[in-house]
Amino acid sequence: MICTRSSRAAAASETVALPVAPKYTYTLLNNLKDGTVVNLYGAVKFFKPPYISKGTDYCSLVTIVDQSNAKLICTLFNANRDALPQIYKNGDIVRFHRIKIREFSDQMQGINSSGFSALTFDGTVGAPVVPRSSSKLFTFTDEDKKTVEDLRIWVASKLSNSAPAAKLSGIQPPVFFELTCQLVGKAKVDGSSYLLKVWDGTQCPFPSWKVLVKEDDLEEDGSLIHQLKNLTVDIVVYDNHVQLAKSLKVGSFIRMYSLHAKIQSPEGKPDVSYVQFHLHGGTGYGRGISVLPENHTDVKELKVFLDSVDLAEFSENPSSPEDENTYFTLGSCLERCQQLSVTVLTDHQHFDVTALSTILNSTIPQQYRIRAKLKAFEPKKLHQSVKLHCPQCSSLQEVPDGAELDSVLQEASAVLPNPDLQSTSFYESVVWDTENQGRHIAVHFVKHNELLQKPEDSLILIEGGSLKEVLRLSKNFKALIPVSATEDNFVLNLSAPYFWQGNVQYYGCKHCSKPKALSSLSSLAAQEDPLWEPTTVAQALGIVPLQYVFVMKFTLDDGTGTLNAYLMDSKNFFQIPASEVLTNNIFQENMERIMNNLCPTVRNLDELPWLECFIKSYYVGDGIEKQLCYQIFDTVIAEDV
Repeated sequence: MICTRSSRAAAASETVALPVAPKYTYTLLNNLKDGTVVNLYGAVKFFKPPYISKGTDYCSLVTIVDQSNAKLICTLFNANRDALPQIYKNGDIVRFHRIKIREFSDQMQGINSSGFSALTFDGTVGAPVVPRSSSKLFTFTDEDKKTVEDLRIWVASKLSNSAPAAKLSGIQPPVFFELTCQLVGKAKVDGSSYLLKVWDGTQCPFPSWKVLVKEDDLEEDGSLIHQLKNLTVDIVVYDNHVQLAKSLKVGSFIRMYSLHAKIQSPEGKPDVSYVQFHLHGGTGYGRGISVLPENHTDVKELKVFLDSVDLAEFSENPSSPEDENTYFTLGSCLERCQQLSVTVLTDHQHFDVTALSTILNSTIPQQYRIRAKLKAFEPKKLHQSVKLHCPQCSSLQEVPDGAELDSVLQEASAVLPNPDLQSTSFYESVVWDTENQGRHIAVHFVKHNELLQKPEDSLILIEGGSLKEVLRLSKNFKALIPVSATEDNFVLNLSAPYFWQGNVQYYGCKHCSKPKALSSLSSLAAQEDPLWEPTTVAQALGIVPLQYVFVMKFTLDDGTGTLNAYLMDSKNFFQIPASEVLTNNIFQENMERIMNNLCPTVRNLDELPWLECFIKSYYVGDGIEKQLCYQIFDTVIAEDV
């Protein structure tokens, strides 16, 4: 066990090893279970440096993998940025203690729970195994060291760094890349952008822009920046990155992720071009800034390299004349801070953009990266875009409206509750008559360890209830299942939801489901902490759940051609759950706002924003006739939209 202690008589902290360390058990990612709190090791496949969340906390998103070839997406929050895992690149190794596992949309996710702690390690084979942690006290044994070293070897053979790291001397614009450098100057540009002057010891092969700022606003080491004038580049960062940029110390070593280098010409001078560097707003592709510690391997190597640079060699630079043409105000040369498009690609970034005219004349099936504008979309009434989709038979159906649901429930209420099925060891029943309606309603409260649970934790079965009654009960209990009685059991009517939770109804596929007796739920009720979630209930009852999805048709135009592409997505594209949009006014307003941004009511195509998307071509048909279709995938709306 390693800890740090301070002594008033000592000038520095002392690291000591305690003789007894607690024994921890670590879980492989393919063995994770919903609702558990575990300890685990993993290698970072993707991460976003800590950023301010919609609340007041900092958030870090980390995707990790291990030798089981499973992955886990972790969303971590903390009011202190430095308390989040200190991850600096893909391939770093992490150790998480007491991370809570939740299943969401058939995928395991990790969140920090009470007592959560993290260690991170450089993932490079042969690098010193030095834990990075904001805590002064943590355990780290020889067994832990071996685990890290084994993961490093696995990472070296299996995991590639998807974000290319580059030196300034090696960039080929346009490109997004990862830059490790030293900060030599900084200045405010305007309220939503900030200038960082950096160098990495190499010279950019292209003339680079210089951002004009007031001399009094520039914080710098005057003598150093003069010596490095032909080796520094100006990087402008935007929006959510500004706060961190302001706090950076001149002289510190930083790493910027998804930094954009592009060629731009000054206004009115198309024959002159310069390379610009932008760190756009948002956190797409892990975009952000990290401050590297002095003892980081990459910083040590960079320091040695910077010390070896002969500055006299770069004192004159004819390829980048320092005259009035090399300096620009932000408004004269820079397209105002914006994403390259209003959408973000989540994978396949190595694909080149293909013109729509080429796609329309290509063989089928294929996958493409495109850059186009949304000329039109259907349906115009956005609530009509929500459908129910079966992942097994691929069928699509409309979501029943209130009148249809009420009709189905009223038909079921014509069957009287069966007294022989009431109050068993599995549930306790209550029956009452409705006034002047001649209906009998039975509510069966599922028990746990032969005891009734609190309403907010309870599952109830209801016979004979109207839509209004079911909705009222669903607000007071954890979950609800409408049932009908037969001679010896309860049955489900898959024309109605098999599960209600709050305002959300969950449906099962009539074709693929093989419903089991309701008594199958007794095994869930016997668990230590029954969760009563739709996926676990569906599995116990033999139901194949239908997914709420958005189904829309986008008419895309890139100037070379036009095609119709279909969007079918449950929650990723809009970052809004399709299951909740019909009952949540805020989600509906957000969708309206997003679509107004993607396809504003303008007549000129040039005024529309760009969408960067992946689409795939394929045929659908019945074996006799087939139709060519295109579908959007691996694309999401940019966070600032």
